[in-house]
Amino acid sequence: MKKLILILTALITSNLSMAQNVMNPELLWSVKRIGVMGVSQDGSQIFYSVKTPNIEDNSYDTSYFKIPINGGDAVEIKKENVTVTDKNISPDGAYKLFHKAVHLEDIKAKDIYKNLDKADAYVFTDLDNRHWDTWSDGSYEHVFYKKADAEDESATDIMPNEPFYTPQRPFGGDEDYIWAPDSKSIYYVSKKLKGKAYATSTNTDIYKYNIDTKKTTNITEDNTGYDTNPAFSPKGALAWLQMKTPGYESDKNDIIVLENGIKQNLTQQWDGTVNSFTWSKDGSKLYFTAAVDGTIQLFSVNYPGKKRIAPVVEQLSEGQFDVRGIVAEVGKTLIVTRGDMNHASEVYAYNLKKKTFKQLSSVNNDFYSKLDLPKVEKRYVTTTDNKQMLVWVILPPNFDATKKYPTLLYAQGGPQSPLSQFYSYRWNFQLMASQGYIIVAPNRRGMPGHGVEWNEAISKDWGGQVMDDYLSAIDDVAKESYVDNDRLGAIGASYGGYSVFYLAGIHNKRFKSLIAHDGVFDTRSMAGTTEELFFVNHDFGGNYWDKSNKIAQKAFNEFNPVTLVDKWDTPILIIQGGKDYRVPIEQGLSAFQAAQLRGIKSKLLYLPDENHWVLQPQNALVWQHEFFSWLKETL
Repeated sequence: MKKLILILTALITSNLSMAQNVMNPELLWSVKRIGVMGVSQDGSQIFYSVKTPNIEDNSYDTSYFKIPINGGDAVEIKKENVTVTDKNISPDGAYKLFHKAVHLEDIKAKDIYKNLDKADAYVFTDLDNRHWDTWSDGSYEHVFYKKADAEDESATDIMPNEPFYTPQRPFGGDEDYIWAPDSKSIYYVSKKLKGKAYATSTNTDIYKYNIDTKKTTNITEDNTGYDTNPAFSPKGALAWLQMKTPGYESDKNDIIVLENGIKQNLTQQWDGTVNSFTWSKDGSKLYFTAAVDGTIQLFSVNYPGKKRIAPVVEQLSEGQFDVRGIVAEVGKTLIVTRGDMNHASEVYAYNLKKKTFKQLSSVNNDFYSKLDLPKVEKRYVTTTDNKQMLVWVILPPNFDATKKYPTLLYAQGGPQSPLSQFYSYRWNFQLMASQGYIIVAPNRRGMPGHGVEWNEAISKDWGGQVMDDYLSAIDDVAKESYVDNDRLGAIGASYGGYSVFYLAGIHNKRFKSLIAHDGVFDTRSMAGTTEELFFVNHDFGGNYWDKSNKIAQKAFNEFNPVTLVDKWDTPILIIQGGKDYRVPIEQGLSAFQAAQLRGIKSKLLYLPDENHWVLQPQNALVWQHEFFSWLKETL
């Protein structure tokens, strides 16, 4: 292995030393990944971490930096010298918040049978038995507070003996709890439901815990959908994100503000959905990010308070890039992270007056300067129902319109996630195009950024209009003289994997090669084994055994890829993670077995220790090499 790593390292070094190159898998997995930690208390410095993949150790190396807020040279520092404001310290400096696991239930056999300490069995009597990539073991993350200078053992649990999670599973962190401005209360997010109720509901609430009385109050009890991301303004108004529809994880996300007992929905009349937000320094407005027209941009909305004026949403930025996060407001600028399909994230300053960006960090500038980059074009295609659909077309570096290129239709997952100017370390369009492929990436039905109606159109219609959208996109681009119509492929993961499985039965000889990663192959089996049941309940419209429910029966029969296997005739690579409990293992195994028994050229890449994603560097390189070797062999 060490010899192989040395060879790969030499290859990367050799490639980068050349005047111009194109992206390859090894180069992609040398790209540095920035994570902004915050701004110094005096507002003069930005602190950020840089994670670099370590292929030999199958891990990541992390270093830390600071850079002047107005731009300049970055300085590497030790982690302990990162001096950003700690949000978990109470405003009066007396207390500190943190979270840790608390064992409240005996689910593992060795906890139930004390004399059988080597048993690895689990005993469940209800649902919520696993989530994302982890089995429930009777432990729950809880928030604690303690005197700022005290030991953790002296801390107080704000949810004593409550078998609920804060932070939320599976991705919640310390953004799920905050101090009130007066340091007397803690606000936190939790879904206080158990078993089947937990698995079938999105009803998270924001709770207020008083540290003197120990009393807890549910401040969002009137809403039965998601309530998340609480944040106080400098003047004490509380804002959070809210989805109204129970069980709908991709509902319109609005900004709600509570002050003096009055709630206001600031984005109710705006035809979009909020990603994330932050208060302005003076509390007069909120800045947020949201999808729009195939990108993620900066927006603002004013907070009227007691004034009898309507809130107005304003789009602040525009361009072929994604604003991936808002860090802080400093003076007349917003510190943000920004990137596009050809560039990983860097730190930028956005001038609120001039409405211009200034790049501050340059973690990968030198790296990209040595590469020939693909060209990303925006195209609009007329759909079968006469709508205008945005389609990203990514052309290989040094593109020559007199040549013909193999072309890949990319099917986005979600199904309701934006196909924006993202930069993936798996589905990386820069890498695909640099290997000589044209990529066709349609903003098909279900994508946020084109209005709420367009976003919602995919629910309960997985195999309907969206499939026509895919075919409209590839057929339109395939008219170009530089597209080799004998070498078309379709690729995708999650809902995108479902799309590939479904298209395999209806594409009418368009595609010569297919790749599906963690895709839904059998909607019945998916509904029977996935962990977030609210998702399939909403998107499939009900249970497969309910014969009277026509919507559900359509999802489990007509829109079920397993019913189309008799029409499969195209080579297919199937990739499956062993710890994917969202789209569990039987989906990939069943699809591979079906293809094999049908006599269709097929391959299975099984990743036993990966979940719905591929996170380990060496597995990621295996993924990339199998991906491109399959295309080379079949396309």
